[in-house]
Amino acid sequence: MSIIGTSLLLATEEGGFGLNFNLLETNLINLTILIGLLVYLGRNVLGNVMAERRLTIETAILEVEKRQKDAAAALAEQQQLLTEAQSSAAKIKAEAEARSQVVRADILAQAEREIQRMKLDAAKDLSSQREKVIKELRQQVAALAMQKVESQLRDQIDDSLQQRLIDQSIVLLGGRS
Repeated sequence: MSIIGTSLLLATEEGGFGLNFNLLETNLINLTILIGLLVYLGRNVLGNVMAERRLTIETAILEVEKRQKDAAAALAEQQQLLTEAQSSAAKIKAEAEARSQVVRADILAQAEREIQRMKLDAAKDLSSQREKVIKELRQQVAALAMQKVESQLRDQIDDSLQQRLIDQSIVLLGGRS
């Protein structure tokens, strides 16, 4: 018969459920021995497993702490490099601005010199053009005066007057008297 059948049979014969205090029938001794053996033998195994687990966790924690320190050191180093790069960039920018001011001043000075040179050249050109125009005007006036004189002389001088002028000119030049 099975245990359930026996329990039902006992329950029906005695008029209900009850506790069985017979240690041999209930296997309480066997269970106590089994639990005792498990505790005695399992303590070493469980202790070893727990010790290994603890060692693994401690190793992992130490490794994580070491990585954290390394990361913090690398971060500090990179921040230092960033600071140096920023200061270097600021210095380069300042030098470039100063250089651009110097170059700008040089370009403005050169442009001013070029303007002055162009003014002088323009003044020289204007002066030379003026002199050229005045010279041409003088030549034209002289030519026109000569033409007018020649035309007046042709109109006013006859042969006898012309002969007399030639004779006077010869006398003035030191010819005969």
